Amino acid sequence: MSLDVVSIRRQFPILDREVRPGIKVVYLDSTATSQKPEPVIEAMNEYYRRFNANIHRGVHTLAEEATAAYELAREKIAKFINAPAAREIIYTRNTTESINLVAYTWARANLKAGDLVILTEMEHHSNLVPWHILAAERGIRLEFIPVTNDGLLDLDVYRSLLSQDPKLVSFTHMSNVLGTITPAAEIIKLAHEAGAITVVDGAQSVPHLKVDVQKLDADFLAFSAHKMCGPTGIGALYGKADLLEAMPPFMGGGDMIKEVKLRSFRPNSIPAKFEAGTPAIAESVGFGAAVDFLTSIGMENVAAHEHEITEYALERLEEIPGVKVFGPSADKKGGVASFTFDGVHPHDVAQILDRDGIAVRAGHHCAQPLHEKFGIPATTRASFYLYSTKDEVDKLVEGIYKVKKVFG
Repeated sequence: MSLDVVSIRRQFPILDREVRPGIKVVYLDSTATSQKPEPVIEAMNEYYRRFNANIHRGVHTLAEEATAAYELAREKIAKFINAPAAREIIYTRNTTESINLVAYTWARANLKAGDLVILTEMEHHSNLVPWHILAAERGIRLEFIPVTNDGLLDLDVYRSLLSQDPKLVSFTHMSNVLGTITPAAEIIKLAHEAGAITVVDGAQSVPHLKVDVQKLDADFLAFSAHKMCGPTGIGALYGKADLLEAMPPFMGGGDMIKEVKLRSFRPNSIPAKFEAGTPAIAESVGFGAAVDFLTSIGMENVAAHEHEITEYALERLEEIPGVKVFGPSADKKGGVASFTFDGVHPHDVAQILDRDGIAVRAGHHCAQPLHEKFGIPATTRASFYLYSTKDEVDKLVEGIYKVKKVFG
């Protein structure tokens, strides 16, 4: 099934915006955050208009309706990634907080000085810095799976690292810079054989691929709503129930307790145990609506469309003298094209493209070590989603030729 992109785009009001008179936005920055369709916007508006109330505590109609919507969204999210139970879905603010939750709870309860944590060279800072903090605090060891010149992980080195008795393997399912889709199932299987727990950064994979946590056998999976047509300010951590139940609470406060005395407390059961305080209720409703929207389209269809657009984009970009695209071929990556342009800083490229309404990202994309690996300070990144078109890719290429003209 090919996507009816024209029909899909009509559901994203921002894509009709003129950023300057006569210049419509060409949005190629979905890796940073996706745009939001009408069903998501309306679902959140409906919450505020009709049943705005706090959850779990009240017995009045509005509170019960709000609680039902909050928990229904959790069930939808669980089904979306094929989690065995909704209680294994913990609401967080984003992928970053989800990974930090694991680092501050499971890791601090289970890791000691000298224990090995395996990461990769292509990680986002949110899957590097929490482990750096723990290394400084506890003296754990960090080792890294190298990235090859063609943007893939060196699994031979990974296998050798596994012989060193790691306790945790934490890795990205899809690189936000290279677009590389890592062999998550194989990485997890090998980690488990070595006795290690796994954390999967699914910030880029869950919005773009069909992700099944049971098939992957992931111990933890972190992802964000705002990259998958949902609102900002809410994400999720999937964790196997036995792990979540054994972990200490992340934060203290309301709703995460079963009983409080002046000198002691007992934590609540999962998922409430990790959801202290008033949560992002409207955002959870929007998250559920985003899952409904993507489910109605089909994640296999989303992935196929992005593959077609990415393949076309790589072909067009490679036509331009002076452009170097990083990462593997289109069949091994998601909808990301990060590139450099000889003699022109990525920020200048992005700024000139913006004159024609073309929105791309420039910088190190919260992956400084990966850029250092390739000997560059930054890249320009165009990224695609279910609403992207080949016409937009053509406009990107035309814009880069204008950059070439400006800089001679």
